[in-house]
Amino acid sequence: MEGKEEDVRLGANRYSERQPIGTAAQGSDDKDYKEPPPAPLFEAEELASWSFYRAGIAEFVATFLFLYISILTVMGVSKSSSKCATVGIQGIAWSFGGMIFALVYCTAGISGGHINPAVTFGLFLARKLSLTRALFYMVMQCLGAICGAGVVKGFQQGLYMGAGGGANAVNPGYTKGDGLGAEIVGTFVLVYTVFSATDAKRSARDSHVPILAPLPIGFAVFLVHLATIPITGTGINPARSLGAAIIYNRSHAWNDHWIFWVGPFIGAALAAIYHVVIIRAIPFKSRD
Repeated sequence: MEGKEEDVRLGANRYSERQPIGTAAQGSDDKDYKEPPPAPLFEAEELASWSFYRAGIAEFVATFLFLYISILTVMGVSKSSSKCATVGIQGIAWSFGGMIFALVYCTAGISGGHINPAVTFGLFLARKLSLTRALFYMVMQCLGAICGAGVVKGFQQGLYMGAGGGANAVNPGYTKGDGLGAEIVGTFVLVYTVFSATDAKRSARDSHVPILAPLPIGFAVFLVHLATIPITGTGINPARSLGAAIIYNRSHAWNDHWIFWVGPFIGAALAAIYHVVIIRAIPFKSRD
């Protein structure tokens, strides 16, 4: 390990299966793949490591930029009397998906590029990072989202407050159950894609199939937005929903807010269980 950076030895990159999103799998040429040990629940070494705090800062900045660009796009569409004169729903979907692609690519080697508490929660359930790191990431993601939405409001306060502030809510014509189901399935698609795109064993087994992990992850976000913007405005990211709700701060933003936490966390949990139990069958493997 001598000569390698601290983050390779500590935290998100310490275990071979927890390689940063968007990087080659560690040991990808080793066909005799061995299951790495699960991450410890609490890793005291992390708290004394600069890489731990640097990763949190990276999550804050990435989520800040994500909210800034995506909410500005939503505001641009909302202010036009004709959706044909703007980028429309497709443009909003591309904004969210494209930013996730870019930001995961930029931050993968530092924090793993989660940018979403639901993704962090799913990876924690799969024992790919410690509880300490998971909680720290979630706090920094939420703070970044609040700041990002706040900057958008500062730029165009009148429009922001008049156009709903990009806050998520169940749209007319749909029930709360519809909204919850859309958030569960949409988050499942995203987190399942994250697991598949960053699976070290898959990279070792299918090394002849090159993959840039941020691309399918960003594309999954784009497709989910196309499907669920008409239903909930698409949350699938509790930090994104919280940031917009706090800065907009109207009853419209809070009435259904619980859906945008419960739905994504259930979807992430189901994706983690599906990947670990069904796809990887880890609980049924014997460890030597």
